[in-house]
Amino acid sequence: MELVDLLIFVIYMIVMLGVGVYFMRKNEGNDDYYVGGRNMGAWHIGLSVVATDVGGGFSIGLGGLGFAMGLSGSWMLFTGLLGAWLAAVFLIPKVKSNPAFAKFYTFPQIFQYLFNRQVGIVAGLICFVGYLGFTSSQLLAGAKLASGTFKGLDLDMALMIMGVIAVVYTVMGGLKAVIYTDTIQWIILLLGFIFIGLPIAYFHVGGWAEISKTLPAEYFSLTNLTWQDLANWGITILPIWFVGMTLYQRIFASKDVKTAKRAWYIAGIFEWPIMAFMGVSLGVLAKVAFEQGLIAEATESLDPEMGLPILLSHVLPAGIMGLMMSAYFSAVLSTADSCLMAASGNLTTDLFGKWLSKQPEEKSVRYSQLFTLLIGTVALLIAMQMTNVLELMLYSYAFMVSGLLVPILAGLFWNRRNPTAAIASMIIGGGLTAGLAFSELALPLGLDANLFGLLASLAVFLLLDNSLKIKQRKISEHKSFSGTGLS
Repeated sequence: MELVDLLIFVIYMIVMLGVGVYFMRKNEGNDDYYVGGRNMGAWHIGLSVVATDVGGGFSIGLGGLGFAMGLSGSWMLFTGLLGAWLAAVFLIPKVKSNPAFAKFYTFPQIFQYLFNRQVGIVAGLICFVGYLGFTSSQLLAGAKLASGTFKGLDLDMALMIMGVIAVVYTVMGGLKAVIYTDTIQWIILLLGFIFIGLPIAYFHVGGWAEISKTLPAEYFSLTNLTWQDLANWGITILPIWFVGMTLYQRIFASKDVKTAKRAWYIAGIFEWPIMAFMGVSLGVLAKVAFEQGLIAEATESLDPEMGLPILLSHVLPAGIMGLMMSAYFSAVLSTADSCLMAASGNLTTDLFGKWLSKQPEEKSVRYSQLFTLLIGTVALLIAMQMTNVLELMLYSYAFMVSGLLVPILAGLFWNRRNPTAAIASMIIGGGLTAGLAFSELALPLGLDANLFGLLASLAVFLLLDNSLKIKQRKISEHKSFSGTGLS
């Protein structure tokens, strides 16, 4: 990387840190720090949602899918579009219009309201672990970008740099800083893709004539995937719109129901087709360059997720390279900061909330910042042990979905609010998914561990809820019978 690229990149990072400092001075309490003052507009929220959900991890992951399977990889984010719009229609009116939720900061607080405090604590633990893993995936995504484009920079050093930048400005600024920087970062990424990455890479590999000659036809088909691919993406990504802590924070941060719904519609259309096709298209171009031998590092064992950053490092001229890397790091930071805020909120509100509520508000915010710093450090250590960005992201999603989806739907939509059933379904669902995912067992039909975790969670919830209802009915009938004096 040339000096001019490095200067552009450094200036960009200084600006992002400056935003954190600005909002640190503006934050007046936990409302500002965790839910942006509860008065954010649709475009800021919508772009922050898509920046958080797609972000750097999916940007790198989509590039890897495009490299491995072509344009059909774009269907992964179609499930994101469906999830966003379903949540806009069904979830947001339930959550945002309920006055009982008006002062909430976190998703597990809803569990506490619907069930009891113990259920809220278990939900907080599941969210915390899930977003810890998700934060790690974003730091790993940024490190892969850096090590693929900055010659002489190894992955661990790149991780350290990414971790420090992401953690410091998130610690300082809170959610308002996160949402405003997300908006800036998403616009930069979008413009970088459209006007820099795609056209330069396209012409570098020789245009359509060379692309079509180099790759087989299935790379340009939208049917080059199996039903298992769609099922596994759908069962993991679509439900996250109903259990994602970062998404609930943005519902709470929206001005009203109409604003939140509009934000979710905006986010959905940016996910698919806009971001989906841009991401996989760049991956396809990286595959073309790989096959043509234009990537000097090309080997049989090239990590598909490294193909895109290596391609960009070869094709982009000085100056432009710095802009494009800033765009990509923007995407990484926009997700990492949101996940850090979510995990921090779980600790400060759901797990240590009773203790912190006794502290003065200014002191409480300082503790929140300390928790954010500690979580960022742990996430960095986890990232150093992992190698695949998309895999780590989907593991984190799956753990949260299988643990939280059934009880939240039961509590919000079915009015089935049995705490014992909720806790059991959360532990069985999340635990089974985690166990199957890390055991690397060959599952039936190639289906994802999350599906089996969800089915187990549903079965346990219904079994316990129904059995406890039957037991209560029998007790009630016995009391009624005893009251007649005929016993």
